[in-house]
Amino acid sequence: MDINYEYYKVFYYVGKYQNITKAAQALGSNQPNVTRVMKLLEGELGCQLLVRSNKGITLTEKGALLYERVSTAFFQLQAAEEEISRNGKLIEGTIILGTTESALHLLLFEKLKEFKRANPKVRFIIHNYNTKHAVRELTRGVIDISIVTSPFSVEKNIKSEDLLAFRDILICGSDYIELTQKKQHLSRLAEYPWVSLGKDTVTYDMLSDFFLKNGMVLKPDIEVATSDLLVPMIQNNLGIGFVPEQLAQAEFQAGTIFRIPVYEEMEVRKICVLYDAKRGQSRCEKEFLDFLCSGR
Repeated sequence: MDINYEYYKVFYYVGKYQNITKAAQALGSNQPNVTRVMKLLEGELGCQLLVRSNKGITLTEKGALLYERVSTAFFQLQAAEEEISRNGKLIEGTIILGTTESALHLLLFEKLKEFKRANPKVRFIIHNYNTKHAVRELTRGVIDISIVTSPFSVEKNIKSEDLLAFRDILICGSDYIELTQKKQHLSRLAEYPWVSLGKDTVTYDMLSDFFLKNGMVLKPDIEVATSDLLVPMIQNNLGIGFVPEQLAQAEFQAGTIFRIPVYEEMEVRKICVLYDAKRGQSRCEKEFLDFLCSGR
């Protein structure tokens, strides 16, 4: 079958973004050209690859199969180009990261600074997601690497490496300081206002399960979108809540938040790096993964 390989390049970007406009922007083209190429490719292959609607496009079963193969080939070609052009020079390339707020503050800021110092020509595009969203975008091929907080579930081709262990602790502001004077049972704290991450996060799911195991139902008075909002909310006495211990160190030292000792401790969690082993990685992605994992 003699098909113009430029068609596959266009199809790759359409499949990646599942949006004709975004694909056209990435290709430096326009919507009519991208649409025309997709119709030509479908005609050459004799099957429908895309389902178009007002909300965008989705891949058909055959389209998803083709995208899986094309994306693997695309990344292998990119990696080969980088290897050929390198010739002993500093590593160059772009890594698209998806990460959670907790992973950023507990680990990634320091790691990025160290890696960039040694590899100044590597560019990063960083998307701030919750864990579920980061895993979903990695599976779709929108991002190259995810750095997330456990727990999570992934497909077989997504590989996970543990980077850092941490524990969530219960904290409060000055209005609730009486709770810090002695060890508490979680059930006694049900009457107090709670602050937590939102329902579409693994942290909320984990906390909800933790409450149920202890005979309670999680009903937060305030839900926030990202973990960096938890400490300020609690510091301003809007409720009590669990946060990763390291995220609250500055406020502990300043004496503006306080730890509530409880009998029922949450399980240790982990920050993990995820990547798609089936897709293949560019040289700069491999270097960054090796760098992250070597520091465990």
